[in-house]
Amino acid sequence: MQKRGIMSFGAYIPRRRLDRQAIAEANAWANPVLVGAARGQRAMCAHDEDSLTMAVAAGRAALMPRVGKRQVSSLRFASTTMPFADRQNATLIGEALSLPSEIRTADVAGSLRSGVGALLSAIEAGGTGFVIAADNRQAAPGSTQELRLGDAAAAVLVGSEDLIAEYVDSHSVSVDFNDHYRSREARFDYVLEERWAREQGQFEIVPKLIAALLEKADVAAADLQHCVFANFSAQESRGIAKRCGIDDAAIIADLHDKVGDTGSAHPLLLLTKALQSAEPGDFILLLGYGHGGEVILFRATDRVIEARSMIGADDLLTHGLTDRNYLRFLCFNGLLPIDRGMRAERDNRTAQSAFYRHRQTVTQAVGGRCTKCDTPQFPRTRVCVNPECRATDTQEPEGFAHKRASVKSFTEDWLALSFSPPLMYGNIRFEGGGVAMLEFSDFEPGELRVGAPLELAFRIKDIDEKRGFRRYCWKATPPGVRPALSTSEDTPHG
Repeated sequence: MQKRGIMSFGAYIPRRRLDRQAIAEANAWANPVLVGAARGQRAMCAHDEDSLTMAVAAGRAALMPRVGKRQVSSLRFASTTMPFADRQNATLIGEALSLPSEIRTADVAGSLRSGVGALLSAIEAGGTGFVIAADNRQAAPGSTQELRLGDAAAAVLVGSEDLIAEYVDSHSVSVDFNDHYRSREARFDYVLEERWAREQGQFEIVPKLIAALLEKADVAAADLQHCVFANFSAQESRGIAKRCGIDDAAIIADLHDKVGDTGSAHPLLLLTKALQSAEPGDFILLLGYGHGGEVILFRATDRVIEARSMIGADDLLTHGLTDRNYLRFLCFNGLLPIDRGMRAERDNRTAQSAFYRHRQTVTQAVGGRCTKCDTPQFPRTRVCVNPECRATDTQEPEGFAHKRASVKSFTEDWLALSFSPPLMYGNIRFEGGGVAMLEFSDFEPGELRVGAPLELAFRIKDIDEKRGFRRYCWKATPPGVRPALSTSEDTPHG
């Protein structure tokens, strides 16, 4: 039987990190207990980010030059906060990643273990499968959940070649144990009493699940070098490990103090940490918990050393921007109405027919390159922009999403409508040629300058509140640790 396992991974954590003390100080008048519990930071989406945009960012980080996009046969998107209930989110993510249209896509939702479940399904399905998990969960202002949660995404590419970790075995159990839940009509989770959830749920369901897997795989608990117990506190993880006979040293740090609990993405986010610290031959246990659980056992291969150069959670922790503006956090999450002025009084309807015709430009950032004079341009048009050429119908598609760029000119407009004032836009110059006017994102006022380095990021363009439709586009952002990953063989055609 052909071995299956993990080929590569990628992670994404938003640049902005909210200081938890800012949350506690703003709500101390109503809930003074928060002050003592507020330590560290939690990752927060920008005004133009959601679980889908984060999924694209993590997916870009997971794609490698050695794995052509045309090799990918499936894409599973796991989340409890998908932007669309009846528009396949995974299909949109696949198009933003310029994956072939022949892939099989699926949305996996309904539980915090959906990311691990999607990973197990991809391993069992065969082919080269992409699994991406992301969550942007909200909590009631002033609640302990608001302190605990965070936003992030992680992606794992599975297959049968060049494995950094091979699949050993797995075990699953489904139990309708409700330590928390959220109905379709609700905005926030309803969380039950923590002690009951811990004693009757975590300490009952999880140890039996892990014991069953280790018995199937004929592996002793003492032989586990890395254990991912996501969505639990450090104390709860140690309690699980003790009941299973697992050494505390094997527990992967939960990142709650730096990022927060990132929901369905958290197990895969911590898996990137485990893979980057693993040595050849190490066993890695991955747990997904929620209404039962999924547990997967991997063994690191000799190629696991290559994981050191991949984009994992630790690589992103030092690229954050500390934010103490709690009101901005509430506005970004739609929890605090704010006057946007008369410019916001507009009909924001999307012409679906026009979007469909131009979706390669909008969703994939595909421009053109003139076959006569070799001039690249974005967007692609019938006539070449080179004034010395001006040839008609000579352009072939060329992807621009992966290209580095720099600021050619910019404007900070405090009068224009923006959900994170000022509105920043201008001309950017792509490496290798090409100029385009785009919106900037993730820059602070006064931070932009001519010549500043840029990269493109998939973000929310705007939201049609009347019809519940979100439009996405590519914006120019500060360069992070996300690599330029597309290769010439993966340039979209047609």
